[in-house]
Amino acid sequence: MNDILTREEIIAPENIVYERTCLLTDCALSYCPGCGHGTAHRLIMETIEEMNIQSETIGVAPVGCSVLAYEFMDIDMQQAAHGRAPAVATGIKRLYPNKFVFTYQGDGDLAAIGTGETLHTCNRGENIAIFFVNNGIYGMTGGQMAPTTLPGMKTATSPFGRDTASMGYPLKITELVAQLPGTFYVTRQSVHTPANVRKTKKAIEKAFEYQKLNRGLCFVEIVSNCNSGWKMTPQESNDWMEANMFPTYPLGDIKLPKL
Repeated sequence: MNDILTREEIIAPENIVYERTCLLTDCALSYCPGCGHGTAHRLIMETIEEMNIQSETIGVAPVGCSVLAYEFMDIDMQQAAHGRAPAVATGIKRLYPNKFVFTYQGDGDLAAIGTGETLHTCNRGENIAIFFVNNGIYGMTGGQMAPTTLPGMKTATSPFGRDTASMGYPLKITELVAQLPGTFYVTRQSVHTPANVRKTKKAIEKAFEYQKLNRGLCFVEIVSNCNSGWKMTPQESNDWMEANMFPTYPLGDIKLPKL
């Protein structure tokens, strides 16, 4: 008996358990193989599709690996200067208060040149969502040290490891914004396992749903790998992330809303 399914049988509606969201464009993802950006993109677009808010959503992408988001997300997108995505998103939301507005930013962008925009946008309680991908390094520009780089971690600009005596400590910006009265929901998740992907998607769903309440800013950090910047295979980078990133950046909800 032949148990091998034909292509027609595989794609039959009753056999399909997962389909690619229609809100990702047909452009091939240009991220490094094993990078978490592609999964984060998919989760955001799946959520927008399932909530049926494609025409009501505006995304803002700044500079860095995250700048490529507008090529892959089939929604209205606006590019911002390096670090300025929260400021641009603020203007969009105030012009169109009934739209769902989000930024998609990396740690070099959000926590370095964009620190001021991030903190003040959170403190004002702008009714937007910030999706923050933290891989502890500048990925696009050559693997330089970022504000989130761990102590002792080697990068292109800290070849002997980050020395806290001269370079300071990692900036735990998610804990920082959670203390501000303008933030409504703050969480830190990851996308390196199926279970974590499900938790991250739930966090993204909450960030969009809470915009309907107009109660403040939602901040979702996604701790991710940068296997090319870390000079590791994808599996090695995920294992290293669990052993080294998560103790400094523990996963879970940091600030839950009072509904």
